[in-house]
Amino acid sequence: MQIIREIAKKVAQIKNAGLGEFMIRDLNDEINKLLREKGDWERQIRELGGPDYAKVGPRMLDHKGKEVPGNRGYKYFGAAKDFPGVRELLEQEPPPPPRKTRAELMKDIDADYHGYRVDDDSVLTPLEQNEERQAIGNAVADWKLKKEMSIDGKAEGSDSDEDEKQTSEELLQPKFIAYVPVPSQREVEEALLRRKKTGTYREIC
Repeated sequence: MQIIREIAKKVAQIKNAGLGEFMIRDLNDEINKLLREKGDWERQIRELGGPDYAKVGPRMLDHKGKEVPGNRGYKYFGAAKDFPGVRELLEQEPPPPPRKTRAELMKDIDADYHGYRVDDDSVLTPLEQNEERQAIGNAVADWKLKKEMSIDGKAEGSDSDEDEKQTSEELLQPKFIAYVPVPSQREVEEALLRRKKTGTYREIC
């Protein structure tokens, strides 16, 4: 708690821009040194089996400082953030994260990516089961309706029975096929030749 009180005291002092650049820089360095010491104590307590104060402890002090991208955790507090060159550095966008290699990207690809476990979807499976139950119910209802209609039709009259009887008798009747002799090519040519001769003889007469 002592180190936290010291950090809070110096953070309150560094807000005064009238202290001068050298005093503000010294205060800013002291605050960063105390923050590193605080982090060392938190790691030591965690290694000894104590609570992780880095997660459950107060983080108000860290939020008041701004870290320059790529500056290894060094933060600027209060009036130090308005120093020449510091404001521009703080306004810079942080460097983009390094691009992953092809091997690193392949580690994230599993069976879900290729769609092999689509049937295991907890959302799709219940919907398919519901549709299947509805389809079975509709099919059973249609079958019952057709069965009732067929029973009613047999009880109404004998017209349908007569038609069915006629149809069955027609199916049982033997079918006759007439075979007509087909002349060969030679017979056709001889018949045409005789017809030509007959026509020529009639013209002469």
